[in-house]
Amino acid sequence: MTAIPVKSLLILSLLIGGSGSITNKTNPPDGDITLPAGFKSTTVMESLGTNRHIVVNSNGDIYVKMERLKDGKGIYVLRDVKKDGKYEVVKSFGNFGGTGITIKNGYLYASSNTEVYRYKLNANNEVTDPDNPEKIVTGLIDRNEHNSKSLALDNAGNLYVTIGAPSNACQVVNRTAGSPGQDPCPLLEKAGGIWQFKANKLNQSYPEGVRYATGLRNVVGLDWNTQQNSLYAMQHGRDQLNTIKPDTYNNEESAELPAEEFFLIKKGGDYGWPYCYFDPVQKKKVLGPEYGGDGKKQDRCAGKEQPIYAFPAHWAPNAVLFYTGSMFPAKYKNGAFIAFHGSWNRAPLPQAGFCVVFVPFKNGKPSGNYEMFANGFAGKDVIKGPNEAKYRPCGLAQGPDGSLYISDDSKGKIWKITYGK
Repeated sequence: MTAIPVKSLLILSLLIGGSGSITNKTNPPDGDITLPAGFKSTTVMESLGTNRHIVVNSNGDIYVKMERLKDGKGIYVLRDVKKDGKYEVVKSFGNFGGTGITIKNGYLYASSNTEVYRYKLNANNEVTDPDNPEKIVTGLIDRNEHNSKSLALDNAGNLYVTIGAPSNACQVVNRTAGSPGQDPCPLLEKAGGIWQFKANKLNQSYPEGVRYATGLRNVVGLDWNTQQNSLYAMQHGRDQLNTIKPDTYNNEESAELPAEEFFLIKKGGDYGWPYCYFDPVQKKKVLGPEYGGDGKKQDRCAGKEQPIYAFPAHWAPNAVLFYTGSMFPAKYKNGAFIAFHGSWNRAPLPQAGFCVVFVPFKNGKPSGNYEMFANGFAGKDVIKGPNEAKYRPCGLAQGPDGSLYISDDSKGKIWKITYGK
């Protein structure tokens, strides 16, 4: 594989059809992050814990899903009790950690790494019986790698659950040079995809669910687009091409490959993992080295589902949210915000990501290049590893007034983003 200059790879890896804007225009008074002109950030919670996904109820309460239990609880409810912009913890419940949380039709849904629960909300939009949730899904696989179970609900009573594959590329020996890829990959039976369940049926597991989409290595960012009546997802791309096949990929190429893919999810769609990855320079899916790939060969990958947009490698997208509010300028309406958690494996290049970007949409597809929306989470321009980052964006939520909330799972900070001329 001919080496491509790192600068060219970075530019080309931003997109399928053009480069993204990376300019920030103002530093809000809150100080930690930069935003476009007219936007303001306010810290609503300084340090809660391992915040993952968040959701804001119609009464303004913020529900936070904790990756690990804090004082024995996995869900925290925050409220601006004093109406001063600072939120207090008013309730905590749930004896399980995890990532997914959402609200639909009078219920709060939350996931552990093996189950999905729901809690009934009363007329005041509060959980009525926090100690006795209904178990909607159970028995999902939970291993040390890619174990988040993100959630989305459509308008027809269906629940979507992501089940990441506990592997880099389904090798016989994971992440090991010379170990072949398993073909067919047995992990795809119960992982590496998105499963559909009924939102109101108890105690479902794999037999009652539908494997809605397969070939997805690890999806953490998931959202149902109500305008398009379709499911969208952001995938964490595979790692370590240079480690697996150093005679084909140099270190710089491994840092810039493959793209982080933004997908319109189709029922029954196959998105290619573990056999394929998306090369943003060649703008096509190519065969992975574990399956006989040489960096150019497509083979079985020619027929796999393609991304609707491609982002730089290893940025780690952890949330996607379609904005439906009216507070922000008109160009943001129905576009997608994406939170990137930041990389650990772009060496010898600086680690990157640690930001929230915006992608404009039209007719269900990106209508322009991504724009940097919120940046500065890392705290400094160059970092060698994710532990050096001050904050790591993880969750996104929209408030009833059209504001945007961003959660950090490093220190447990939560920002509220508002707009006003």
